[in-house]
Amino acid sequence: MNKYFFALLTLTFFFLTNSNAVGQTQYAFKINFVDKKGTTGDLANPSTFLSAKSLARRARQSLVPDSSDLPVSAIYTDSVLKVSEGIFHTKSRWQNNCVLLLYDSSKMNLVRSCSFVKSVQYVGIYLSPLHAMMALPEGEKKLLEKFPELSKTTGTSAYYGDAYDQIELANGDYLHDRGFRGSGKLIAVIDEGFNLVNTLPGYDSLRLSGRITDTYNFNLDTDYVYAYSSHGTEVLSTMAGIMTGTYVGTAPDASYALYVTENSGSEQPIEMDNLVAAMERADSAGADIITISLGYNTFNIGTLNADLSLTDIDGKSTVATRAANIATQKGILVVASAGNEGGTSWAKVLTPGDADSALTCGSVDINKLRSPTSGKGPNAAGVRKPDVCMLGAPGIVLNNSGTTSSVSGTSIATPELAGLAACLWQANPSATPYKLRKAIRESAHIASTPDDLLGFGVPDFGKADLSIDSVPDNVSAVTVMPNPFSDLITIKLPQSNNTEIQWIILNIQGEKLLSGSVANTSRFNIPVPGNFPSGVYFLQLVNGSTNSFSKIQKL
Repeated sequence: MNKYFFALLTLTFFFLTNSNAVGQTQYAFKINFVDKKGTTGDLANPSTFLSAKSLARRARQSLVPDSSDLPVSAIYTDSVLKVSEGIFHTKSRWQNNCVLLLYDSSKMNLVRSCSFVKSVQYVGIYLSPLHAMMALPEGEKKLLEKFPELSKTTGTSAYYGDAYDQIELANGDYLHDRGFRGSGKLIAVIDEGFNLVNTLPGYDSLRLSGRITDTYNFNLDTDYVYAYSSHGTEVLSTMAGIMTGTYVGTAPDASYALYVTENSGSEQPIEMDNLVAAMERADSAGADIITISLGYNTFNIGTLNADLSLTDIDGKSTVATRAANIATQKGILVVASAGNEGGTSWAKVLTPGDADSALTCGSVDINKLRSPTSGKGPNAAGVRKPDVCMLGAPGIVLNNSGTTSSVSGTSIATPELAGLAACLWQANPSATPYKLRKAIRESAHIASTPDDLLGFGVPDFGKADLSIDSVPDNVSAVTVMPNPFSDLITIKLPQSNNTEIQWIILNIQGEKLLSGSVANTSRFNIPVPGNFPSGVYFLQLVNGSTNSFSKIQKL
């Protein structure tokens, strides 16, 4: 065992066993609010709650901030904190809720009685206070700063080193050779921990150039993310690592936001709420891409029946999936892992990899043959998943010793894809997430005969770059009229469809309000009840593996 890791493990054990709070069971509850009355945000002045980079990303895609962007009402959160005597954990403006930690769970009865509370959900339990469980004192952090520096022709293995195969398989060096290495793009990496990223030499360039722009641990309520797990370290290395001749990642010049949402000691529904909070912070920080090498289906929350079923993996229902779809509507490309349950009784993709709008990534070997563990599709609504696959059986990463290792799984394939997507977006700055996803899928090696194991196959980023200008945007391909509407919406599709089309109207929280289906038509009407509230909504159209969103407004 590495001596520094052993010392860190010893000090962490000492901290855990000597904490004054050990033995105080803490409960986590999610409180959903009925509205946002009292919010501090003003849509007439969105710069008060969204960053300039976030607003610029929206402007490039002609997206206008709406009420889902407004902050959760501080009046409501302050009130439930006071009533419950709880501790604030996270909040979601997209889904209009907050998560609190309590020592006395009976206090939630008082919260439920508040007129502005829509519902309450139990999402986690901890035998020791969560925010203190694994925080590292300064003395422990210094143990992570004792690694010596390692010594430091693009398009060849002499340049990429051990990362060559995973970049060459998808023709990623085509973009790199033309100077597109992710510069100007911000990638938010959501994971379990980024052990030693603040000291390892493979991230020297990232640190010295100030391209780690934001960090936060949503699990422990701290901005320190450089411990807890090496999983995020390995994930990040596939994109950001630079050790010329030894290892170069897929987006070596991009900027990164590092967010921890996982508790390595348990798997509980609250971690999906942490994920939502991280995605919203990524949006506010102006992230262009979110990469998620996490997935959920079962939880170990004691006697609470919180496990998901296969019918929940329908592309739009779980809190994680809804957030992924909303993030896409905000102009962010969400790249999600298909999961590694392909060889189990579950077999299917995990959430949020099931999300309709996500670019979901499976895993293949060097011969483009599917890894037996890679999650299978389609999702429960019949939408094809995964979308594409990258090298993950095995992939190569930078490890905690500053050298390279072989690691298998969709967790490694996914960030490889996210990094090259950032380079493709840099090369095509006017693109949207929908256009990027479509171009990447249509460039893949079995695009003419996609299936539910490989999706469209392994992408070719040379082809994607050459064809992206001719790829229609999923949003603009659908005509919605009139918009705003009063009692009837007319939908015009670019061409007649011989299959069934499902239509869904969702509110800004991603909740389904109306739905129906039509077949064999390129034009149809959706009648809207007269008592349907005025406001902004989303219209979703699903036709086999094709999925589109349009923003609509009711007068």
